[in-house]
Amino acid sequence: MSEGTNNLGSMVVSLATGPTPVTTTVIPSKTESLFLKLTAERISTRMKGIAIVSAFVQKELGHDTAKALMTEIMEMIQN
Repeated sequence: MSEGTNNLGSMVVSLATGPTPVTTTVIPSKTESLFLKLTAERISTRMKGIAIVSAFVQKELGHDTAKALMTEIMEMIQN
């Protein structure tokens, strides 16, 4: 996911094979590290495997924007 130009943003990897996912940051984020971590953990838990999430966000996401993005992402994963 990228905002504006197509740039490689921060990257988080999550592995969910047990009761709780294990998550690590590959490329640190200036903003939105919690959003990326939660997204990776939800995807890996849903898929019962590995999720690699990368996002380039120029400024901090608002609550409504983050919620809408999470909803859209999870809908794509379910289908």
